[in-house]
Amino acid sequence: MAAENGDLLSSGLEEHLEVFRQLGALAQGIRQAAGVLVASLSQGGKLMLCGNGGSAADSQHLAAELTGRFVKDRRPLAAVALSTDTSALTCIGNDYGFDEVFARQVTGLGRKGDCLLAISTSGNSRNVARAAETARVAGIRVIGLLGRDGGVLRGLCDVAIVVPSATTARIQEAHIFIGHTLCAMVEEALGLA
Repeated sequence: MAAENGDLLSSGLEEHLEVFRQLGALAQGIRQAAGVLVASLSQGGKLMLCGNGGSAADSQHLAAELTGRFVKDRRPLAAVALSTDTSALTCIGNDYGFDEVFARQVTGLGRKGDCLLAISTSGNSRNVARAAETARVAGIRVIGLLGRDGGVLRGLCDVAIVVPSATTARIQEAHIFIGHTLCAMVEEALGLA
């Protein structure tokens, strides 16, 4: 059993390192995404984030880094994870279907000049895609943190950052690293770091 666990650790670590060695190729998209976020937040806009499962957790994590702080104490930045309000999720899911749980919130909370960070390891989460579609119609810029080939979301994003992996866990590990990098870039660009 111990040898098997050691093999899992070694293989998982090697796969993680291989994915992270490739992230440099995403630098231009990450910088573009930071620019979109800075433009929105500096003009009084807000960042909405959405995803399912681990991506919902990543949405909450990154929203907290912005409304709280990332590195240094500074003013809060407007960010909200659309996966956190269970009453809204269950009401919308019950009345309109699960595909609409984020789109309805984007319609109700979003305004032109805001930004949506759509997180999906497959790029094919229907409810996240509906949120992106809704955001685009409303003049809300869309950034995608995606995996695999980017799925349908790739074409719905103003900036699509696609992690080059087919393994969900490795994609999520890269997403949180990229999210932290975006937080740092935003703080620096806004003179808050």
